[in-house]
Amino acid sequence: METFTQLFGDLLAFVYHCFDRIVIYGYLSGLSRPEQVVHFFRNVVGVAVVDKEVFSRRTADYQAWVEAFARNHRLPIEWAEKGVRKEDHVLPWQRRMARDDAYGVYFIFKSMEQGPSFRVSVPKYATKDPNYRILARQRSRFTHYYFYLRDETLGPMMMRVASFFPFQTTYYLNGHSFIEQELKRAQIGFRKTDNAFLAVDDVAALQAAADRLSPAIIRGRLDYWTLILGPKFSTKERKQLNLSRFYAIAQIEYCRNFIFKRNFPIHKLFERSCELGLWRLTADKITEIFGTRLNRRMRGKLATVIDRIEHGHHVFRAYFKNAFLKQYEKFATFLRNELVSNNLADFRLKKGLDHLDAVRQRFQTITDRFAGFQAQWLNVHVDFPLLQRLALPITIGAVRYPGIKIHDPRVIRLLEVLLHGGSHVGGWTAKHIHHAVLTTFHLSDSAYRPNQLRYDLRKLKGHGLLQRDGSRYAYRLTPKGVQVALLFLFFHKRLCGPLANSRFHHRPDPRHQPASKLEAAYHRADKAIQQIVDLLAA
Repeated sequence: METFTQLFGDLLAFVYHCFDRIVIYGYLSGLSRPEQVVHFFRNVVGVAVVDKEVFSRRTADYQAWVEAFARNHRLPIEWAEKGVRKEDHVLPWQRRMARDDAYGVYFIFKSMEQGPSFRVSVPKYATKDPNYRILARQRSRFTHYYFYLRDETLGPMMMRVASFFPFQTTYYLNGHSFIEQELKRAQIGFRKTDNAFLAVDDVAALQAAADRLSPAIIRGRLDYWTLILGPKFSTKERKQLNLSRFYAIAQIEYCRNFIFKRNFPIHKLFERSCELGLWRLTADKITEIFGTRLNRRMRGKLATVIDRIEHGHHVFRAYFKNAFLKQYEKFATFLRNELVSNNLADFRLKKGLDHLDAVRQRFQTITDRFAGFQAQWLNVHVDFPLLQRLALPITIGAVRYPGIKIHDPRVIRLLEVLLHGGSHVGGWTAKHIHHAVLTTFHLSDSAYRPNQLRYDLRKLKGHGLLQRDGSRYAYRLTPKGVQVALLFLFFHKRLCGPLANSRFHHRPDPRHQPASKLEAAYHRADKAIQQIVDLLAA
């Protein structure tokens, strides 16, 4: 299978792949279940009745410690305002830390948010133990603290701590920040903007730094900052419970970046990739890219869309269950394919931090397969011998199938509809295809009858462009059929469209003597197009 590197090798400066955004949950082991919490307060802390006051005191103690920490270190601590993006608000403080080459906490946000907590209730009927209380897990609204900090190893990161028991923590990391710190320590020159490297002195060192991000490195830094900024437990409590944090991946993004030498091909390349993706990425192809089998019991999304954000910045997305592949251009310099997962179970992967290497290998395979398919689609050119072979009738056994003409409007309409088969997981039935053709092109039943459709389907199937879905009377394009459909449609769009426009709107007069080189070139181009049309008509 072709790759972007093979197809655009002369235009690419370098290619690298790495983790981008990683969101990790931190759970207190030994204090996650209600019975463990009761045991902790009764047998370790020495509290007779585990009631709301016990939890409130723990919350008040931690909130007082955070306020004192901010006051002692002269850190700004503010309530997050609605509609204000936190990362943009703290950016001046982050730049100041980078300018001074300092590390540590530089800003604290307070926010009222939903989080896991415990509900305490008195039993409805009396028990032998008068101090017995019922604890149940719930989600409630309480204060969360956002610590914005700069780490020596992971770079800028953010840690969110819930102020209510069991004090769940959330960590937001960026793989590009880790790579930046690694390159600085190795004294390798680079140019980085936002979360992308646009130039680097040693590409191999860049990729090696990206591959060094390991669970051990992440866990060491998270343990350190949790000890410094997390809720406080006494030495006795830590010793008796052997408190530790279990880290689980909540969201992860893995990207493959194509850095181009010049910016002029980026937009056209991305535009055509989006156009091809909407046509080509059917349900079966999406599942093939993600490495799973398509069946009717599959839950979640199987779709392709184009989103427009940030004043016309477009993002192409291919959804698969709770994950999606997205492609976008940025800074007119690089093209990024990025795989985002909100539930690693979709890929049959475990969410524990120790399984990060398995996630890397699986996501590398998926993004590489996506890039390979895109390179294959982009490398579609007009093949006139193929057009000639398709135009000839063929005989299979005792059945003779007529040829397929590129100027047949019925074939063009049918191929365009079949290319948009992503919404039909089990293939298209003849009834669905007929309805789609009529509604898409605003035709009446008499203009395109079901018998005509069946004739066209048999013709496509005979030439190997169409296949049935198992034993069902449902159809989908074969790989060869997709290539031919793309060729036909691009030929009509790129050639017949401009030709029709020039013939009916602005066809140059051959008797006119051109007064400039531009007009002379226009006449020559029009004459060449007319020769192609004459050849096709013949």
